[in-house]
Amino acid sequence: MLATVIYGERDVRLDTVPEPQLSTGHDAIVRVVAACVCGSDLWSYRGIAAVKEPKRIGHEFIGIVESIGSEVSTVAVGDFVIAPFYVCDMTCANCVNGVSTSCLHGGWWGAEDRNGGFADGAQGERVRVPLADGTLVATPGHPAPELIPSILTLADVMGTGHHAALSAGVTTGSTVVVVGDGAVGLCAIIAAKRLGASRIVAMSRHADRQALALEFGATDIVEERGDEGIARIKEMFNGIGADCVLECVGTTESMDQAIRSTRPGGTVGYVGVPNGAPELPIRTLFNSNIGVNGGVAPVRNYIEELLPEVLSGAINPGRVFNLELPLSEVAEAYAAMDERRAVKVLLRP
Repeated sequence: MLATVIYGERDVRLDTVPEPQLSTGHDAIVRVVAACVCGSDLWSYRGIAAVKEPKRIGHEFIGIVESIGSEVSTVAVGDFVIAPFYVCDMTCANCVNGVSTSCLHGGWWGAEDRNGGFADGAQGERVRVPLADGTLVATPGHPAPELIPSILTLADVMGTGHHAALSAGVTTGSTVVVVGDGAVGLCAIIAAKRLGASRIVAMSRHADRQALALEFGATDIVEERGDEGIARIKEMFNGIGADCVLECVGTTESMDQAIRSTRPGGTVGYVGVPNGAPELPIRTLFNSNIGVNGGVAPVRNYIEELLPEVLSGAINPGRVFNLELPLSEVAEAYAAMDERRAVKVLLRP
């Protein structure tokens, strides 16, 4: 079968790899219907996260179950399923506490799991799913084709944006600033709106992303950055800043922007994968009572909550995909993301 393998900086290839095999009794084989490239994949692609040897890549996919292990009971052959960007059992203490990304028995796609097995990368034709009962969520029937992009966002970016909003404490009447206009930031706007925010500012300098942000529920756009951007935010919110700021990038500059845009007593919800060594200014946080909360998003815990709204059309996060390519053009998919010619790329095997 064919799957994406990263060899090094800006070197991704579609290779022939062995077919996945059931091996534990608790796993499943899923035929991929759609996968995608994530902004976090670009850290390896750009050489920021070193690739020591060729490896499978990709961690977001949806598809159809082709076979299951003897112990699997919650999904069946033929089910259409969503796979979050990690493996989890949904029964350990951390999963039950709502932090399935810290599953005591789980792991990550494209890496060894905690039971010594190997979880395939998701950008391929088929994937072996460890801990299938916990990891996979079956949809009620096979979704209509037009819903595929939005359902795919539940594997990562929609749930991650939701986590940013929850972590910042967004509720009815909250004022919100979103730092980052990538797929996660745009989904964070959807999340803030559905949680009842009264005003949502998208910090964006790209016309196409600004338009999508407004479509998703942003009430204002701020293009400025640094001191000028912070001054604009404070001017908009009583000279003090917003209640909740959602940090969706992960750099030193974006975290600084987020903290300084938050009012005293407000909260930063951060979900941007940390790169560029962001550090927290503890004295600033102490003096202003600003809270910082968030981390890697436990999206598996959110799928059942968000799926009905996707199926009903109440939210349409699939609009973040503005480029669709066949898996055979995966190198172009990475280049388009890297060069910001695409917000997010959907891949179809």
